[in-house]
Amino acid sequence: MTKKELKKNNTILTKSYTSLLREIKERVKSSQIKAAVAVNRELIKLYWEIGQSIQVKQEKEGWGSQVIEFLAKDLQNSFPGIQGFSRTNLFRMKAFYKAYEKVPQAVGQLDSLPIFTIPWGHNILLIEKVDSTKARLWYANKTTEQGWSRRSLEDVIQSDLYSRQGKAITNFSDKLPSLQSNLANETLKDPYNFDFLSLTDGFLEQELEHELVKHVEKFLVELGQGFAFMGRQYPISIGGDTYYLDLLFYHTKLHCYVVVELKANSFDPRDAGQMNFYLSAVDDMLRSPQDNPSIGLLLCKDKKGIKVEYALRDVHKPIGVAEYETKIIESLPENLKGSLPTIEELEQRFDEEKK
Repeated sequence: MTKKELKKNNTILTKSYTSLLREIKERVKSSQIKAAVAVNRELIKLYWEIGQSIQVKQEKEGWGSQVIEFLAKDLQNSFPGIQGFSRTNLFRMKAFYKAYEKVPQAVGQLDSLPIFTIPWGHNILLIEKVDSTKARLWYANKTTEQGWSRRSLEDVIQSDLYSRQGKAITNFSDKLPSLQSNLANETLKDPYNFDFLSLTDGFLEQELEHELVKHVEKFLVELGQGFAFMGRQYPISIGGDTYYLDLLFYHTKLHCYVVVELKANSFDPRDAGQMNFYLSAVDDMLRSPQDNPSIGLLLCKDKKGIKVEYALRDVHKPIGVAEYETKIIESLPENLKGSLPTIEELEQRFDEEKK
């Protein structure tokens, strides 16, 4: 065999080996994930059953809460290497069972409930922070879908995502195929929470846009999973004139462009006409044959539902309208503006004090 043939065979072997290694690694990772999910499911089921046993016995025997303290000590002595049997955790197990004992699927179909696929720490959050069983199950299901960490789950609970998700007024059901319409409706919220911004009363649309782009990571988190930022003041040339879209996104799950227009005032029916015009241009100039129809999102300071419904009824493009909330800080009186130090002055003083 010549050197050239050997080198060629080694190259083929290297490619083949790399492919084999990649395949095995993917299978190992997949198996690890499945094993972790199975272990978690069994742990949550164990906690459910312990909570059920405690609740049933207390009701039958008339035992008070002191029995849980005895159980905690005896279980810790019996299983010294296993964590999770503290007095607090046993109370949580009981609360966990009571929170879902009347859910129909819980009887004989535990595995069908999303609470058995998320970690125990997530379940504790749902028990302690969410009152409604329906809301708890919704958050648990979304956690499984979105892969939320415990911190992320806490953040969306605090922002009351359950009450806001899918609440924007849209015409999607009339303008989109049912599958895309349902997903698009679930994607939008109302109101959007922009508490990470601080604007003065009477702010302009350009100021709102600037601040959102400045805090684009937090903005994307609030928009939700799937939004890819394409640009700010995105130019579209039509008939010799150039128009600028406030914000342009591409949604990786909806497989479509999303045009976002920001309004510093209340919704105006003319806003829908402008958005319809922009969407026609985007569909004609940017949309590929593989993309779904582009959708528009009008974010307004406030809106009246009936006015929005009338405005969207006869437009041709899929549009949603939602409000947003942000922190408003009062501007300083003129006589005080010059008396406070600037950021640069404060930094200079800080450096001097350090020296």
